[in-house]
Amino acid sequence: MLRQYELVDRVRRYNPHTDEDLLNRAYVYAMRAHGQQKRASGDLYFTHPLEVAAILTELRLDDATIVAAVLHDTIEDTGATKAEIDSLFGPEIGQLVDGLTKLKKLDLVSKRAAQAENFRKLLLAISEDVRVLLVKLADRLHNMRTLHYVSAEKRARIAEETLDIYAPLAGRMGMQTLRDELENLSFRYLMPEAFAMVSTRLEDLRETNRELIRTIEEELAHELGLQGIEAEVRGRQKQPYSVWSKMERKSLAFEQLSDIFGFRVVVSDVDECYRVIGVVHTKWPMVPGRFKDYISTPKQNDYRSIHTTVVGPGRQRVELQVRTREMHDIARFGIAAHALYKDGRDAPAPVLSQESNAYQWLKRTIDMLAEGSSPEEFLEHTRLELFHDQVFCFTPKGRLIALPRGATPIDFAYAVHTSVGNSAVGAKINGRLAPLLAPLNNGDEVEIVRAEGQTPPAAWEAIAVTGKARAAIRRATRDAVRAQYAGLGRQIVLRAFERAGKKFSEDKLRPALPRLARSSIEDVLAAVGRGEMFSGDVVKAVYPDFKEERKAPAPDRSDPGWFRMQKAYGVEFKSPGGATAGADALPIRGLQGDLPVTFAPNGAVPGDRIVGIMTPGEGITVYPIQSPALAAFDDQPERWLDVRWDVEDAQALFPARIVVAAINEPGSLGAVASLIGEQGGNIDDVTFNKKSPDFRQMTFDIQVFDLKHLNDILTRIRVLPMVHSVERVIG
Repeated sequence: MLRQYELVDRVRRYNPHTDEDLLNRAYVYAMRAHGQQKRASGDLYFTHPLEVAAILTELRLDDATIVAAVLHDTIEDTGATKAEIDSLFGPEIGQLVDGLTKLKKLDLVSKRAAQAENFRKLLLAISEDVRVLLVKLADRLHNMRTLHYVSAEKRARIAEETLDIYAPLAGRMGMQTLRDELENLSFRYLMPEAFAMVSTRLEDLRETNRELIRTIEEELAHELGLQGIEAEVRGRQKQPYSVWSKMERKSLAFEQLSDIFGFRVVVSDVDECYRVIGVVHTKWPMVPGRFKDYISTPKQNDYRSIHTTVVGPGRQRVELQVRTREMHDIARFGIAAHALYKDGRDAPAPVLSQESNAYQWLKRTIDMLAEGSSPEEFLEHTRLELFHDQVFCFTPKGRLIALPRGATPIDFAYAVHTSVGNSAVGAKINGRLAPLLAPLNNGDEVEIVRAEGQTPPAAWEAIAVTGKARAAIRRATRDAVRAQYAGLGRQIVLRAFERAGKKFSEDKLRPALPRLARSSIEDVLAAVGRGEMFSGDVVKAVYPDFKEERKAPAPDRSDPGWFRMQKAYGVEFKSPGGATAGADALPIRGLQGDLPVTFAPNGAVPGDRIVGIMTPGEGITVYPIQSPALAAFDDQPERWLDVRWDVEDAQALFPARIVVAAINEPGSLGAVASLIGEQGGNIDDVTFNKKSPDFRQMTFDIQVFDLKHLNDILTRIRVLPMVHSVERVIG
């Protein structure tokens, strides 16, 4: 166990002005708070926060971060409170410790929801202070180093979470050394056989190529020295998980990998980086397509280097990374390395910079993802944001947009701005029109074609790669559907007030919101539109003394469906053929109209007398008035709506179902299908219900313009020589 004076000495090595009293008080407080608590290994629990603090001293972090690491489990696992931490160590440290404390007593159904909510809390705390992230990563690293002490089930869960979330998060923050260790430890526990195989092969390869690596190092250093460039040249080997990922991603065998070994060239300044490239490319031929300049175009995690591959000494492909010493520190330690350079490498008390590109990206991502998503959505979208390599694209004005590999113009549009994504209808890639689904490549110039008033299709969510795009599409879809339901609900409520002989006004409805258990008028209208609340309840909430009275007209035996509609509404309609029946009814324009409309399973077409049934969560389901399915709603009059067709100028198609009995001979299906197409109908589906040696029965789901169009098709099918009968199905 790390002793008290050892912790102080570790911090004093890089910060001579450390507050020793603060460190000592934190050590003693945490030791007493954890008392005799034990870890799964049998060690005192207090050893864990000390090891976390020790990891952070290697990153040369400030006193507050080290103290937060020592105290990070006190609120969660002991009787300590945030107020007590604030009073003893100050609000800054109290805030850090609270950000690292999991939510307790979560009233959530699933463990996944609890995990997601805790992760949301962590990321929101990180957005306030990046030091929360550094302590959490160090905490996770020590837990992974001691993971063999816990049960197999818990090992797998923690390792998977680390590989899915924490390792990519470390990578996004540029902390490659920490990311490598987290990935390899997760790999070891999740796929032990694969880990053992790859590690053994790498060790054998290291022994086999030891001399070759030394030769290439010496020759590179010699060539650079001849040009007056003082450089540190070192060979490096890829990590087991990195090797395995590439084998899986590209379906390669171990023997097919050509870049297991690489070489890093570290020089003093940026000018020398480009001089090194000049020397190397002059001496050895470059492999086309393998040059990347991350100095002029840094990655979002602040990584900067020049990458190239040459056919070097001994005709070996040699991967090179060229960088300065400062870039090298940032590549290893990421955002933590900014402490070293904020006030100079030897600053007496390094303060972590929160203005790095990596941290600003993380803050923007968290702010975007936190808007309106459920915990599970938040977790899903965070994974999408963290877990991809990048491509770099440009707007027509030259703005650089970094996106995950595999991203499309949809992701690009949302990366520019949410409003650009919501209004996107097309794209130009490098000046040429391209589909919104086209994958983007490095260097593409992308122009988004927009149309104001456009709403993104819900199907885009399955296409988008970035979490930002998916969250924005889901939010826009929800808003559009909510507005649609609210519009429907407003029309239903207005008609309910008219039938009651009362005047509707939002000013009168607002005081009644508590009685309806809704917080806004729009919530009430949307609930009515979704069928979750009955319009009569809204009238009663505004006018508590109102008593709804329904008339009971004499039944019209010739049309039971029409009788049911009169029964539901308590109003006298004209005869079943009356054109003015329901003249003030809700207008139905088909699936593409302004209202959330679905049609009965067997369809309804303009020309049919129709009725609407409110279906909770779906809006209006439209039935022909003669549909026998309406009998199921006889005892639910509040769900019946007066609706009418409003399609005089529209060219929409509507669903209908027909059953054809035809002679079982070659070409019968083709003849019927061809006739439907020739008459302008559209076939959605065909099923065969009955087969016999002589006849077959075929059910066609078709789309037509109106009742006349449908009847024309039925008439023409009947005269086909192989057709015995054809009927429309209404149900």
